[in-house]
Amino acid sequence: MKQLITLEGTIEQIIFTNEENGYTVCELSCSDENIVAVGYMPFVKEGEIIKVTGKWSVHPEYGEQLKIDSYEKIMPQTRDAILKYLSSGVIKGIGPSTASRIVEKFGEETFEVIKNNPEKLSGIKGISLERALKIGNEFREQNELREVVMFLQKFGISPNFAAKIYKVFGSDTIKSIMQNPYRLADEIDGIGFKKADKIASSLGIDPASEFRVASAVRYLLMEAAASGHTFLPEDILKNGLSKLLGIDEEPISHGIMRMIFDDKIRIENNREEGRRIYLTPFLIAEQNVARKISELCSVKIQPDMNKFDKKLRNIQIEEGIIFADMQREAIYQALCNGVAIITGGPGTGKTTIIKAIISLYRNDGFKIGLAAPTGRAAERMSLATGFEAKTIHRLLEYGYEDYEDTRENVPFKRHEGNPLDVDILIVDEFSMVDILLMNHLLKALKPSTRLILVGDADQLPSVGPGNVLKDLIKSGMIKVVCLKEIFRQAAQSLIVLNAHRINKGEMPELKCKDKDFFYIRRETPHGIISTIVDLCMRRLPSYYGYDPLRDMQIIAPSRKGAVGILNLNIELQKALNPHNSVKSEKQMRDYVFREGDKVMQIKNNYDLIWSRKNDDISGRGIFNGQCGVIEAIDHEQQLIKVVFDEDKIAEYDFSILDELEMAYAMTVHKSQGSEFPAVIIPAYPCSHFLMTRNLLYTAVTRAKELVVIVGMEEVIAHMVGNDRVALRYSGLAEKLSAWERWQDERKYIKKD
Repeated sequence: MKQLITLEGTIEQIIFTNEENGYTVCELSCSDENIVAVGYMPFVKEGEIIKVTGKWSVHPEYGEQLKIDSYEKIMPQTRDAILKYLSSGVIKGIGPSTASRIVEKFGEETFEVIKNNPEKLSGIKGISLERALKIGNEFREQNELREVVMFLQKFGISPNFAAKIYKVFGSDTIKSIMQNPYRLADEIDGIGFKKADKIASSLGIDPASEFRVASAVRYLLMEAAASGHTFLPEDILKNGLSKLLGIDEEPISHGIMRMIFDDKIRIENNREEGRRIYLTPFLIAEQNVARKISELCSVKIQPDMNKFDKKLRNIQIEEGIIFADMQREAIYQALCNGVAIITGGPGTGKTTIIKAIISLYRNDGFKIGLAAPTGRAAERMSLATGFEAKTIHRLLEYGYEDYEDTRENVPFKRHEGNPLDVDILIVDEFSMVDILLMNHLLKALKPSTRLILVGDADQLPSVGPGNVLKDLIKSGMIKVVCLKEIFRQAAQSLIVLNAHRINKGEMPELKCKDKDFFYIRRETPHGIISTIVDLCMRRLPSYYGYDPLRDMQIIAPSRKGAVGILNLNIELQKALNPHNSVKSEKQMRDYVFREGDKVMQIKNNYDLIWSRKNDDISGRGIFNGQCGVIEAIDHEQQLIKVVFDEDKIAEYDFSILDELEMAYAMTVHKSQGSEFPAVIIPAYPCSHFLMTRNLLYTAVTRAKELVVIVGMEEVIAHMVGNDRVALRYSGLAEKLSAWERWQDERKYIKKD
């Protein structure tokens, strides 16, 4: 058995490091020799002194190495060693020249000053008090983070995740985890219940503890929310808990009751399904939306038909159009009702109706607001109407500089106490709106505001929980106008015609030439990928002048698999933004971020600060689905700068890079609400649950000018024939109906 040995030395050279897990190969200069040390040594840098414990081994190619079992950093003692250490860039904000000035003044007391009296650094030329305090804080955090990394490493948690955990729990990280490791699952994105459960088991936490049951309940309900559900029936939740936890029903029931007592979850009784279990914010959101919609629907207006007809004739003359009967009906209902829904597929005239409604209301002096769920959808709405449209988040004024509301759990400046100053609000691409965002939107509306919701009910529902558009339609409370007729100009587009064919369960026309919808048959993953790369690199830029980053988007059903977006992004990056010694890179999980890469935010980050390039405007919040381009990767400051919307810059600390992913290719779900000049869709077998009609329909309708499907015709046929729509547990429609019945009963009582 090989003997453990302990050595101390200076890191002369880092030969290799995996920044994701901390695995490092380095040359270590010991007292009388240089050795190669290999093992998990996160955050080490050249010039640092470390003490390592390990065993000798012989690598068949690289020779003798010391395989590290554990290591610790030794702070340098001499002036020269301290200078070398600080000059290495190990502390953010200190480079070689600054290090030289610090060591010249404080000598061997440098670390004592930085740790305990950092304000003294401000006496050095070029270091402000603010910068001095930041340096001291960085130094202390590094020491604490090192301990956290070493503690979590034995549980298989990577240094990047350790840094993320430390950001949340700070100096109490180890203590907090020892007391309740399930906080990792509850409070840290990316560390699920199962990982926290393993840590808890190794720490001897009781399998029937309330901590464990509560975390498992939250985990299953959040997993359900990620699939679109706002609740789970009690029997389904309990069955899931029983399988997940492997304990008796009694502690499970006790844990659920405890969560109800703490108002973490709420129960709703249903005659047919039994008890429904909600995370508290989802039930509150459904109740608030039902109440507010009912309130808005109570407003009824009876327009003067002669005036209405005259105004409509004037609009037709000005625009050079003639409204179809259903378009006229949609405009009329939008004027008559407190809430109206206008739904229809591409080419059915939804934008024409929106423009007409704006004209009618503006001429009568009403204040009109336009909104959409995503930046691209809002921009498209602005271009189509000639009036400014905002994202719903921006409309509700989330995160701008003048945001001063300090109340807890109020993410938006606009709410009941500070409603929107609009008489009419028109929301486009409404199928994307989930129950939580709908709740915040309705909170910001005055009781007299009229709400017009425009969308395509046949597209995929929102990524977030709820089935808001379909529930509003299903309730029967709201006036709905469904547009079916395809207008002459739109009918010339094969994109529009094929979208409607798909929606009706008919095969799209695949053999037309010189149109805007093309099919290229390929049978293998390699053939599909190489054709897509050629389309992006050569054919579409050459024939149409499209820019691969700005104008083209690959949209695929699946994340995984040979033709899933994970592999597509790797292959497209190789072609469109290959490795270049001039471009800085950052390893992240199984891929590399590179300057010039197209990336996408994959979760809402309400706290990320952004600023505009050409003015002094700044704000807070980058949201799920926003796409940008990496402008710079700064390893010294440990951040990536991403430009969104061509002029909005956000800085990502390396510890939150899991919020970004490459976006040369994206899933259909992530493409919702966006429109691209050219869309390329791979057609290759994947999960049956993803090969559905409404998913293909949604993908095709993301294209403005050109669709190219590359792959197998039988896959297209399968998707067209699969009209399966995933079940979503949502109680909004019933709550809306209940509110309507209650109001009818009140009217009846008042009459008596």
